[in-house]
Amino acid sequence: MKTILTGLATLGFGVMLTVGGALAQEQHSEAEPTHFPIEKPHQESWSFAGPFGTYDKGQLQRGLKVYKEVCSSCHSMKLVAFRSLEELGYTEDQVKALAAEYDIQDGPNADGEMFTRKGIPTDYFPSPFPNDAAAAASNGGAAPPDFSLIAKARAVERGFPTFIFDIFTQYAEAGPDYIHALLTGYDHTPPEGMEIPEGTHYNPYFIAGKSLAMPKPIDDGQVTYDDGSPETLDQYSRDVSAFLMWAAEPHLEARKRTGFRVMVFLVLFAGLVYLVKRRVWANVAH
Repeated sequence: MKTILTGLATLGFGVMLTVGGALAQEQHSEAEPTHFPIEKPHQESWSFAGPFGTYDKGQLQRGLKVYKEVCSSCHSMKLVAFRSLEELGYTEDQVKALAAEYDIQDGPNADGEMFTRKGIPTDYFPSPFPNDAAAAASNGGAAPPDFSLIAKARAVERGFPTFIFDIFTQYAEAGPDYIHALLTGYDHTPPEGMEIPEGTHYNPYFIAGKSLAMPKPIDDGQVTYDDGSPETLDQYSRDVSAFLMWAAEPHLEARKRTGFRVMVFLVLFAGLVYLVKRRVWANVAH
């Protein structure tokens, strides 16, 4: 009898441990995310949105300033030439002066050695690091991504049925929406019970995890604007997101103008085809 009671007690204790462990695991899993990003970016209002959208050159110039003073310390734009900044409203002399602010490695010279010179308009935005290995070593083992195409390369899928409506609204601003959300998402507090790895920073909009190694890069009052625009985190995020969209798709306005002209041509062509058809078959009995 004593053996039976001991066995039942052991069995009961085991069941309690199993149930307790399951409950603890369930509570733990409830706090941990199962998909990323944890929160989807909000759809923002952009001047370049829609089939007739255009870039706001004032906003692009502010975004360039944010990139130069904040982002360029870690991120390059190897596919963007200084001379293309004339499209933002800068004069040739202003572009030359801006390019000269950067040191560009060139060579080899007559002696077969590399050398450093001041940038010229035909140069591209350089990397702040001599190579990818140095970039990774300075950033916890992962090299910061190049920003040339980041606004097109980073986007959150909208899912069904939203993407159906996007076909008709010509929504193509998922990249800027994501960048804006990420930059403004550092102030969120992780849910109770969620474990954030040491050395990382919680951000519910991060597309690849619950936290990322990059700390909050910008805050209110960090960049001074010359045009009187608000010097807030939200404004900085909007301006640099728009600038990065331009960097990724500088010919967006021309593409939209061409598309509109093609649509007008197709409508007129369809009308002419219909009139010709009526003319040719007008005297034929049906």
